Amino acid sequence: AQLVESGGGSVQTGGSLRLSCAASGFSLDDYGIGWFRQAPGKQREGVACITPGHDTTRYADSVKGRFTISSDSAKNTMYLQMNNLNSEDTAVYFCAADSDGCRVIGDTMLLLYDHWGRGTQVTVSS
Repeated sequence: AQLVESGGGSVQTGGSLRLSCAASGFSLDDYGIGWFRQAPGKQREGVACITPGHDTTRYADSVKGRFTISSDSAKNTMYLQMNNLNSEDTAVYFCAADSDGCRVIGDTMLLLYDHWGRGTQVTVSS
C-alpha cells in the first residue's frame, strides 16, 4: 500500500494550488482520508479529512472556506484544493489514509493513520 503526493510548489500570496495523492494497493473508498501539514519547528497538524464512507468532511479553522478536500474513486486519488494562500500555509503537506480515519478530539484531527505519503512542499511568498 502506498500514497504518493504531487502538486506542491511555490506560489505568491493569494494564489492557488491543488495537491494530489494517488493511492495504490488499496481503495481510498474504504478508508477515511486526510491531509496534514508540518511547518518548520512546528508539530504536524490536520488540515482536512473525510470520514470512512466519505459522508463527513472536516476542516481546520485556519483553512475553512479556502481549502477543499475531495477524492476521485475512478482514479483512486484524493485532492486538496488550496485557494487564497498565505505565508502561514507554508509547510510540507502529507496525505494519509486509515480504515478509521478522520477521528477528532474536539477540533483537533488525530494523526492516527496507517498509511502516509512522504509529503510535498508548499511555499507561499509575498
